[in-house]
Amino acid sequence: MADLRSIEQPFVVSGPSGVAVSDRLKSLTSQDEKVLRLVGSHLGSLASEDLKTRCADALKHSTHTWAARKRQLTPNSSARWAGAITKASHDQWALARRCQLAHIRKLEAGIAMIRHRLSVPVGQRGSRRMPGGYRSKREWFAKSRRLHVLMDRLDRARADREAGIVHVVRGGKRLARNRHNLADTGLTETQWRQRWEANRWFLQADGESGKRHGNETIRVTPLGEVSIRLPAPLAELANAPHGRYVLTAKVRFAYRGQEWADRVHANRAVAYRIHYDVQRARWYITASWQCATTPTIPLKAALAEGAIGVDTNADHLAAWRLDVHGNPVGNPRRFPYDLSGTVGHRDAQVRRSLTRLLKWAKTCDVTAIAIEDLGFDGEKTREKHGRRKWFRHLISGMPTGKLRARITSMAQTAGVTIIAVDPAYTSQWGAQHWQKPLTSKNRKTTRHDAAAVAIGRRAQGHPIRRRTTPPPAHRSDEQGHRIAQAGPGTPSAREPAPVPPDPRTRSARTGYGAHAGDQCAQHRSGHAIEHVQLMLSP
Repeated sequence: MADLRSIEQPFVVSGPSGVAVSDRLKSLTSQDEKVLRLVGSHLGSLASEDLKTRCADALKHSTHTWAARKRQLTPNSSARWAGAITKASHDQWALARRCQLAHIRKLEAGIAMIRHRLSVPVGQRGSRRMPGGYRSKREWFAKSRRLHVLMDRLDRARADREAGIVHVVRGGKRLARNRHNLADTGLTETQWRQRWEANRWFLQADGESGKRHGNETIRVTPLGEVSIRLPAPLAELANAPHGRYVLTAKVRFAYRGQEWADRVHANRAVAYRIHYDVQRARWYITASWQCATTPTIPLKAALAEGAIGVDTNADHLAAWRLDVHGNPVGNPRRFPYDLSGTVGHRDAQVRRSLTRLLKWAKTCDVTAIAIEDLGFDGEKTREKHGRRKWFRHLISGMPTGKLRARITSMAQTAGVTIIAVDPAYTSQWGAQHWQKPLTSKNRKTTRHDAAAVAIGRRAQGHPIRRRTTPPPAHRSDEQGHRIAQAGPGTPSAREPAPVPPDPRTRSARTGYGAHAGDQCAQHRSGHAIEHVQLMLSP
């Protein structure tokens, strides 16, 4: 039997650390749009130059070089715009470094898998955990060549990381590559150019506590008035004092609007970002701020009313409610979603399914949802699954990252605790121990429903495996009971223990036997009266 990997303990997932809300800028005049385009294009060019300088500094970056970049940008913008641009460049460089490390780990996983499969004889079958050899000598030879290609890529990536070199494209690498394949993307050169320029504009500013309405660069008043501090070269376009331009559009945040208004009234920091959607030809503004970290409740307190186990799949969420003892209650629930189409459609589908799940949890008076802590970083490589493209597409299509981010924020608002559990063997053991017992004439339990039960029991600390009932012959008194339950003749813990008979007379000793626990039941005349008289005597 293969060794099983260790199972991590379940833990309560902490809530989100920030909030972001958006609203549309309606009723903008042609002058408003002209000013926004000019400001975004001017600051975008400065951001591109600053990002180039930041990438050139590589690992030599320090507070002194950061201050020098801000001084260089200030004459062509302002002190606050320069601070926002340099901070955005620093964050983008750090993100590129994290993506570079993830790419290196992916290459290392692919190389290790190819080496393993090359070391196995051709045609040898694999196991559930590790694949076997390649199917033919031709495939073996092709993979040996691919091994050298991946090793060269890994060497270059490691050399870039040691030197601090990152590859960043403002506007997105995918959109930049679409320029060479306009026929396949269905875009004209003009449409592509509009998207490219809009993605490279820079119209965002971090907030500052203590300043008026929490932001001096992009200011939004409690009444919804939006004003922008214009850069120095565009100061002649101002229509308000102190080089500001006030838009005609009014902002009203429907979601978390009261929380945003409280921060603005208290002059607490709020960051804003203005962006243009080319496809819809609409302008939007996004407000974001940091929220206070709520203390996580203990795991035992979260599971006081039971839990709901959720199994994540490529097209639906399988959920089942469990009581405090780990027993499934009621019928399983299924919350489907469709991940085809645009990014906005996929995000809406995930939010809709999570909303239905949280509403069901509130209806059941359950305050804990157990979900797998999924991560397919080492499972998506094609070197492991080979020609099974459908399976690679399946695990790649699971919205693990988006689901994790959405459910933590939505659950905190709904007052529900999210518990993350180790996903090891949940589907396998759930189908083995729970699928058949939970299937009846009126209910067909799927493998995913059984996995939801296994996830919930693991979050509660109960074993997934059920106690196996012995054969009928082993349940009778003839051969004795072989399960953990007590037999029909076993005395309880509160009854006196049976005493063996006297070896000489083969009868129960004096003061022992069936009524040894009740002294008043012994055959002694006047015992009860004498006992009462002794108790009443002075």
